[in-house]
Amino acid sequence: MKIATWNINGVKARRDTALAWLEEAKPDIACLQEIKSVDDGFPAADFEALGYAVETHGQKGFNGVAVLSRLPLEDVSRGLPGDDEDTQARYIEARVETSSGSVRVGCLYLPNGNPLGTEKFDYKLKWMERLHRHAQDCLAREEAFILLGDYNVIPEPRDAKNPDAWTGDALFQPESRRAFRSLENLGLFDALRLTNQDDGLYSFWDYQAGAWQKNNGIRIDHLLLSAEAVDRLERTGVDAHVRGWEKPSDHVPVWVELSD
Repeated sequence: MKIATWNINGVKARRDTALAWLEEAKPDIACLQEIKSVDDGFPAADFEALGYAVETHGQKGFNGVAVLSRLPLEDVSRGLPGDDEDTQARYIEARVETSSGSVRVGCLYLPNGNPLGTEKFDYKLKWMERLHRHAQDCLAREEAFILLGDYNVIPEPRDAKNPDAWTGDALFQPESRRAFRSLENLGLFDALRLTNQDDGLYSFWDYQAGAWQKNNGIRIDHLLLSAEAVDRLERTGVDAHVRGWEKPSDHVPVWVELSD
């Protein structure tokens, strides 16, 4: 089964692009971030017409996450546990049953954290602490679990074309990178790096300064797999060509295939 993550950067603006990619890539599960839509405003019927069940956790104008699945979605939960006062729509989780057992996906849109020295960076780090605790709980289930989405973290210098340009950015701060590594230290594995150690693997190119044309990208969209999911890992990939389509998102889909 093929499971993908994609920061769509506005589902209404990218609806046609999203539908074209789904028809081309045919993922069994697609996790979308930054849908920028309330639940009732999400164009679910368009995706259902392609055979996908749709679950959303939306917010007006910004944030928002969604899970699309060709398999029935079960045990759906919305919001990252740990702070009842956090109203930002950044996390949705669901489970599907396959012939090889259940697969749980946690779709996240991690806070950007900029500018540094403000409450936005503090919020990012506190959100990552909550994510760490929740990931522990999910791993305790000992099932195939994928924590995927836009992490807004550049894990290593090789994950940026020009790492020096990001030293003053929240995405590349030591604290952000340390929090990402702490997730891996729990027993979560970076799917793309399990299969590909090449430099130049990016998932985001800014709209400014010809970043796409110059391949001035960064890798901030990740799929972290539990050991049970790693046991079923077959392939991973980045659909970078989608960045060259008309009206693209500044992110591209990243995916993993598991045996079933």
